[in-house]
Amino acid sequence: MTKHTSDNKLGLGALCALVVGSIIGAGVFSLPQNIAAVASPLAVMIGWTITGTGMIFLALTFQRLCLDKPEINTGVFGYAKAGFGDLVGFFSCWGYWLSAVLANVSYLVIIFSTLGLFFDTPQHVIFGQGNTLVSALLASVFVWMIHLLVLRGVQTAAIINAVTTVAKLIPLFVFIVVVFMAFKMSTFTWDFTGLKTLPASNLLSQVKETMLITVWVFIGIEGAVVVSSRARNRSDVGKATILGLLITLFIYVMVSLMSMGVITNAQLAKMQNPSAAQVLEHIIGPVGLWIIGLGLIVSVCGAYLSWTLLANETPYIGVREKMFPSVFGKSNAKGTPKNVLLISNAVVQFVLIWVTIEGGTYDLLLSVASEMILVPYLFVALYALKAGRQDGNRRMMLFGGLASVYGFWLLYAAGLQHLLMTSLLYLPGLAFYIIAKRENGERWFIGINRWIILGLAALSLAAESVILW
Repeated sequence: MTKHTSDNKLGLGALCALVVGSIIGAGVFSLPQNIAAVASPLAVMIGWTITGTGMIFLALTFQRLCLDKPEINTGVFGYAKAGFGDLVGFFSCWGYWLSAVLANVSYLVIIFSTLGLFFDTPQHVIFGQGNTLVSALLASVFVWMIHLLVLRGVQTAAIINAVTTVAKLIPLFVFIVVVFMAFKMSTFTWDFTGLKTLPASNLLSQVKETMLITVWVFIGIEGAVVVSSRARNRSDVGKATILGLLITLFIYVMVSLMSMGVITNAQLAKMQNPSAAQVLEHIIGPVGLWIIGLGLIVSVCGAYLSWTLLANETPYIGVREKMFPSVFGKSNAKGTPKNVLLISNAVVQFVLIWVTIEGGTYDLLLSVASEMILVPYLFVALYALKAGRQDGNRRMMLFGGLASVYGFWLLYAAGLQHLLMTSLLYLPGLAFYIIAKRENGERWFIGINRWIILGLAALSLAAESVILW
């Protein structure tokens, strides 16, 4: 593998942009309707408080690990390996990589679905929900254009990501300023507890439903950690994670809560997504639709680039840990993992074809991608808890413990059936693990690995029976 040269290192600004760019994608533009459909303003306030607290502890866990465990610079899965063995580390790496690839396909789908808002008519559907033949062909062109861009080097891609991150923040801040000025307390408190619009739902269930939504919009918080080996200063990784989280938390809370003070919950719940466009259109006219529509496209393009970088980095450094076959470790003169990039984009292309044939949607893809990444998140928190106890580091133990509680909550929120389904996607990764072990002359079906593999096989069989049933 090629070593990272000094001019290919990332500073605090680039790392922070990577965090914000990977977190903020399409979800923020649908928050007003998504949340209003299931919760009252009071429940949303409580839900954001819990989610924000949980994510802050997860971010603090990442920061603490970056500072206290500098020898682990192999991203999210490095912590899983250090705490629970190389097979668990591999599955964390595999899950993260596959999640990033699927997330990218979902971004391509939403880009062309948004274009459908502007160009489709009932008589002439061009883009549909982003799964028409035209959408698939244009998305394929986009995939391989980004492929060529990333081949020019991580630094070049990071600069463009920083530009798109700023560009996506402009329409969001315009939205926040406009809705803040149009905010009316009487509208916000019209159905403060949901008794009028959600009579069958109590406050606790509203809070739970809110958190199911808010969990997904924070995927990507670990962006700086994944590329920590490319950071100019190790301390910048933790700073970028905390700063990126606070920026996105502020945006999410303002977009969701302020909208409830402009349009009643009952009206918000019936809007078509991206609902933020319709909220802004309600205040300033048709130009609002264009501001948010174009902002969404720029935002998702930036998120696609961010996740392309994250998807490339994970298997690439997995080779260094002897968990992925050596073919994933080849890089070009710019330090770009060219083989990983090619394999990742080939998978994206394959899933795009499937989406076109089977009619897959953004929501389905993003749901699977989000659930795949919950396991790596949990193992980071559990490792921090374990390492904190072993080292007598009370602060790490506290952050890791609270983040672990939140991680288990995320798994519960995802639902047992969906977690069973993800086991079907984890199982094929074993082939890559076995190849890597054989390349290094190591045995793989030994010790605790046997029970992990047998357990995964059992979960996969259970998932198959659920599908057939």
